[in-house]
Amino acid sequence: MADLITILSVVAEHGAEHGGGHEGPTVAGFGAAFFVALSMTTLALIMIWKKVPGMITAGLDRGIAEIRHQLEEAKTLRAEAEALRREYADKIANAERESAEMVAHAKHEAEAIVAKAEADTTDLIGRREKMASDKIAAAELVAIHDLRVRAAEAAAAAASALIRSKHDAAADGKLVDEAIVSI
Repeated sequence: MADLITILSVVAEHGAEHGGGHEGPTVAGFGAAFFVALSMTTLALIMIWKKVPGMITAGLDRGIAEIRHQLEEAKTLRAEAEALRREYADKIANAERESAEMVAHAKHEAEAIVAKAEADTTDLIGRREKMASDKIAAAELVAIHDLRVRAAEAAAAAASALIRSKHDAAADGKLVDEAIVSI
């Protein structure tokens, strides 16, 4: 404290020497500069005694801590946002891949259905042609059989008429005798 008073008195004397050539009012030999320096020193001592620098430092530390907390929270939020972006990008990629797979599967099924329909149509046409051929063949057989039956009936009727007109009892006896001999 003694050093402080010495410094203040030196400052006051120095101020009085270089003060522009006139001296101002003094109290106990101390000028205005001394009292200004004394007031400032007293103010600084009161501030130190009331722990004002500690309060200022504590306030700044609280502000720094809050800013650090906000920065950490911002980093966390950014990491979460990036994770969500990656997740949605993956979901979009998966959806696009699944969509492409579904389209490819649908095309494959459509091609299979068309191929099966073509094969079924070909088989149906073949069966219908075979059925028509079978019906035609059956109709031909029935027609041939009917024709043979009619031809046989006509031949029998014609033969019967010829036999009646050309054969008499003597010819019949001769035929019967030949049949008996052959047995």
